[in-house]
Amino acid sequence: MTQELISANHAAAVAAVLAGRANRKARGFGGGAYPITPQTECIEYLCKQTIEKGHIIRVESEHSAMAACMGFSLAGARAFTASSSNGLAYMTENVFAAAFYRLPIVMMAVNRTLGPPWNIWVDHGDTLALRDAGWIHLYCEDNQEVLDSILLGYRLAEDRRVLLPVLVCQDAFVLSHTMMMTEVPPQERVDAFLPPLDLPHRVTDRPRTVGGLDFPHESEVHRRQQQEAMQASFAVFEECREAFRAAFGRETPEAIVPYRLDDADVVLVSMGTTASTVKAAVDEARLRGVRAGGLRIRLFRPFPEEAIVRALAGKKRVGILDRDLCPGLGGILWAEMRALAGRDAVVQNYMVGLGGGDIRPIHVRQILDDLLAREKSGAPVFKEVGA
Repeated sequence: MTQELISANHAAAVAAVLAGRANRKARGFGGGAYPITPQTECIEYLCKQTIEKGHIIRVESEHSAMAACMGFSLAGARAFTASSSNGLAYMTENVFAAAFYRLPIVMMAVNRTLGPPWNIWVDHGDTLALRDAGWIHLYCEDNQEVLDSILLGYRLAEDRRVLLPVLVCQDAFVLSHTMMMTEVPPQERVDAFLPPLDLPHRVTDRPRTVGGLDFPHESEVHRRQQQEAMQASFAVFEECREAFRAAFGRETPEAIVPYRLDDADVVLVSMGTTASTVKAAVDEARLRGVRAGGLRIRLFRPFPEEAIVRALAGKKRVGILDRDLCPGLGGILWAEMRALAGRDAVVQNYMVGLGGGDIRPIHVRQILDDLLAREKSGAPVFKEVGA
């Protein structure tokens, strides 16, 4: 292992290169590249690399970037791309298609606010808009987790019990452009961790139909198979974590990550880098005698409902911090979680840091104080922290 001071964008590209080279004895590596702030430096680094049996195509749009990935993947190559915000929105048709084709593509997304008005700072709404697309979603807390999640994502996606694409998400600028010491594994360890890809339905010289017409019953069968693969991915995810530990000698986080949760009376739930700030606020609350705890959702699709129910059992107050908004409803994470706490629990939604506003420990303390004062849940609360 080597320790390198790199950004999360750089870490994502390094992981993609390592994964691509690991498939050199099979069908190689490829992807489509199109720039969009704040992920551009990831594909810039990727395009500068010489990858044995690999090729990155510089395309004219995000839609074409995913189309190129689908072509590479259907040919049996390991495929990668990166995007963000409006780029993901433009790519959406092919994002759905990649999952319907059951292609084990990995994409790194830098979470950025959808516009207009244009905003280049962090908001989770861009990737959460793709929550029904059939991709596995992983949300990262730091640069190391970005690198590790891409490597783990390929092993998970390529397992024949799964065969679904994986979306690895990181917060704009908070991670994408922030330098952190990151362990980079040697190629030989990645080779051992990622066996050559053997896609069972890859295109060969034998006739094969891709993207034909489904009649209603065929669509029902295909959707059921997709759901079964999502459910199977829970167990495969844990197997991949075990294999990762054996290969690289370090842990990669579980589907949900508790923090000082065992004896907590009040819990703050979050995703991405917000969880780091929640930890600081929990520690400060403990010093004040408040038994607070945190819960980070790392795996958003498939949604780890059973694990969340176990983690929140007996908790009387649960605050769900959303860095996103579904207009007319509230926070997306809250919408999926509000029925998972106990029947008598106060489950309150807080929209915080929308559009990239700083989320600081004092802001989380204010949320915690509001939650402790509540006797019942109320309408979603906007906590404006960007001023």
